[in-house]
Amino acid sequence: MKLSICIPTFNRSIHLANCLNSILICKLNSSHDFQVCVSDNHSTDNTKSIVQKISLELNIKYSRNDKNLGLARNFLKVVSMADGDFVWIVGDDDLLMPQAIEKLYKLIDEHSDVDFLYVNSFNLKAEYLDSFPKPFNTSNLPNNMERFSKSKNTGEMQFFDLIDPKVSFDFLGGMFLSVFRKKNWAMNVDILNEDALNSSQIFSHFDNTFPHIKIFARAFSKSKAYFNDEPFIVSLSGVREWSNLYPLVHSIRMVEGLKEYRNNGLPYWNYVYCKNYALNNFIPEFTYLIIYKKSSGYAYINPIQIILESVLYPNTYLSFFYFILRRFRRIMKRIFNIL
Repeated sequence: MKLSICIPTFNRSIHLANCLNSILICKLNSSHDFQVCVSDNHSTDNTKSIVQKISLELNIKYSRNDKNLGLARNFLKVVSMADGDFVWIVGDDDLLMPQAIEKLYKLIDEHSDVDFLYVNSFNLKAEYLDSFPKPFNTSNLPNNMERFSKSKNTGEMQFFDLIDPKVSFDFLGGMFLSVFRKKNWAMNVDILNEDALNSSQIFSHFDNTFPHIKIFARAFSKSKAYFNDEPFIVSLSGVREWSNLYPLVHSIRMVEGLKEYRNNGLPYWNYVYCKNYALNNFIPEFTYLIIYKKSSGYAYINPIQIILESVLYPNTYLSFFYFILRRFRRIMKRIFNIL
């Protein structure tokens, strides 16, 4: 089998039903076989019945954990279930575009020496789906969705060419953007820190925040990659239970991800350029971490070390002015909308 679509899930049956329905629509628009793997992290809602119902029409491998393994371990579990040569990890609230499977297979077949494919995404507010029957039918998607990556540089490149804010502003942090050869992944899973994976505290360590980045950095450092500017998936905003931890993820963990790329071969000046970009909201988000210490994840960081590692980067200081500018633009937009 060439492709496994892997979905880690926990207590999100409504979103999962939409996601699986979008995959079913893909199947109806494709002549290719593929597998869907669902790892249920001990959900207490009707996740199992949702999967059982649609498994009559989709090739689904379903596993329900005896207990909640935590986000990172469930993430790793679902990839381990995959039988396909390539894996696409999809969030349970994501939606595949109707022709995504057919077009993805064509890319894989035409670029047989590529180990890693970046598939672009559309962004859509989750509330858009509320006015439609469930499960959501992707034929009802709007025509004017914003793209995750604005790059038009479609084609083959080296893996580290993808680590560029002009290509991916979160440096492959969004798991739904990556289709990768499972063999490379499987040979490098052991790089992850077991204590971090076993932690019950979400995002307390880099390895339980972005385990895929750590694996990608080593597994594909010498690989040929492909960037596809056409979105194959829709990422919904507004379905984020961990919004209070976003500053930690964005200004701390994402920067740590760049260290992993650098340690595995990302050129030095590329690293400097990417890190400066990643600090574009540092002061506001670091301030948030301090003010909301009890819920922001401040206890998981070494603040002095982080400040010392950031002082030489211009965006550390400019981030305050970027913040003011963004606020000003929002205010002006509201004023003009009222007028």
